[in-house]
Amino acid sequence: MKSSKNLPWDHKTTLSAEWQRDLVLIAKNTPVWLAQLSKEYQQEIKTLDQIPDEELDKLRSYGITGLWLVGVWQRSPASKRIKHLYGYDQLIASAYSILDYKIAEDLGGESALTKLKTRALRKSIYLACDMVPNHTAIDSPWLINHPDWYINTQVKPVDTWKFKSPDLSPDPSVAIRLEEGYYTQSSAAEVFQYKAKNADIPVYIYHGNDGTSMPWNDTAQLDYLNPETRKAMKARIIEVAKIFNIVRMDAAMTLLRLHYKRLWYPNAGADKNIPTRVGNVMTQAEFDTLMPDEFWLEVLQALSREAPDTLILAEAFWMMEKYFVQSLGMQLVYNSAFLNHLRDEKNKKFRKYMLKILGSNHFMLDSFVNYLTTPDEKPAAVSFGKGKKYFGVCGLMAVLPGLPLFGHGQIEGFSEQYGMDFGRPYLEEPPDMQFMSDHYRLITPLLHERNRFSSSENLKMYDFLNKSSKLDENVYVFTNTVNSFRTLIAFNNQDKEVTGKIEKSAHIQKTEPTDLLQALQLKGQDQVTLKEIRFGDELKIPVEQLSSNGLELHLQPYDFFVYDIS
Repeated sequence: MKSSKNLPWDHKTTLSAEWQRDLVLIAKNTPVWLAQLSKEYQQEIKTLDQIPDEELDKLRSYGITGLWLVGVWQRSPASKRIKHLYGYDQLIASAYSILDYKIAEDLGGESALTKLKTRALRKSIYLACDMVPNHTAIDSPWLINHPDWYINTQVKPVDTWKFKSPDLSPDPSVAIRLEEGYYTQSSAAEVFQYKAKNADIPVYIYHGNDGTSMPWNDTAQLDYLNPETRKAMKARIIEVAKIFNIVRMDAAMTLLRLHYKRLWYPNAGADKNIPTRVGNVMTQAEFDTLMPDEFWLEVLQALSREAPDTLILAEAFWMMEKYFVQSLGMQLVYNSAFLNHLRDEKNKKFRKYMLKILGSNHFMLDSFVNYLTTPDEKPAAVSFGKGKKYFGVCGLMAVLPGLPLFGHGQIEGFSEQYGMDFGRPYLEEPPDMQFMSDHYRLITPLLHERNRFSSSENLKMYDFLNKSSKLDENVYVFTNTVNSFRTLIAFNNQDKEVTGKIEKSAHIQKTEPTDLLQALQLKGQDQVTLKEIRFGDELKIPVEQLSSNGLELHLQPYDFFVYDIS
């Protein structure tokens, strides 16, 4: 895999503005949110500019400084029609079957967005949007006018596939048809038929796909071996980045050279080839000639010149986080390990993962997007419950470096997972007022102090030794010093009461363990005060005692504490 060892900018300084370093982001499925607001405020709220100031104030009061508007672009009419032909009349077009990167007219268009953005910025809330560079809608103008920008074949990959279904094209000069099995639910063809009315034979164009799930049948897969495709998408990204403060790139890992070749242009005889793509066999040398550089590197270099104040956030899985940050200079990248390991209490794995990063390049932590849910995951209330475990994991998210990301309905305690084709919620869920009150009491104070947590430069992780002096890897203890704030964090991610102590930071590669006094810059003091920053509870400990015996901690199941050190 190629990488750039000499990036055109210093990654450590890309999050240069204070709002970028201390950002707290929340996702909102836009049509669902507007429907919920209409009910809450007992008035019709259909467009972005109608979102009440009171709602923005509420977000800000909870410590939210970034608003990710999911599904604001023009959606595909064909996507909606496909769902209705399936018999799902209640659904709308998918938010990720994008017709064009223009604000949807039913949301008020660009003028409504401009008004919302102006009001939000007055409250120090920055707007985010999605882009889906992997594919377009099946009826996109790009497809109508430039079918060569898409991965296609003139031969049906499977002889038995039939394309006598309804025409989905908005243009009379072109016919677009899904394979019939989609409507009978008897198969899931990977291609659709594209036929120009003046052409003798049709072309079969691949649906968008990441190789891990069913083809997205309302989409068309872009061909990044075509330089015109790359040029057009890069230009579109720059246009969007000049409008929004934050841009999330959907399924960004699918466009890395390594995975793009694996998915679409496999080597001859390679293991685990997708059978319907064997006609695209290509040598590595041929591929390198057609796609010599990483698309994302080209994009980030262009954005550093043309939209330098916009944050780019990559949805990336398949263990590609390190590559995105270190080799490409991506500013923010999903950290799926946070959700998966802490939810499943794979504490040994997550601790090892953290220590490896701290020992190699701790600045990666500053670029991680940590979350308990996303639009593609089960709601946090389902995965973590609404008790101490939720508030422990959420609290840890709030105090680690990186970007805390909240899901739609997470703060309200909602349990419905909103599909990308939902026009409204389908569960009658009133906000859980007790849960929201607990959230405001336990999490909000931490989010309002992100400036004391958002850097990893002085972050230390500790070995928690139980009464038998054995390492308990279910307990996470950190210290951090940022902007003269000194903090100690402790979280017991298990259903078990523990007592133990910390003395020195955990051993990491090429670094000697640091004792607690040195990490917290306590030498020369006679006494240290630990004050829980949310509750005001204080512990006063002689520094000599810390030096000789370490710091003893007693933690109930899922206890979570954040201490200011003075």
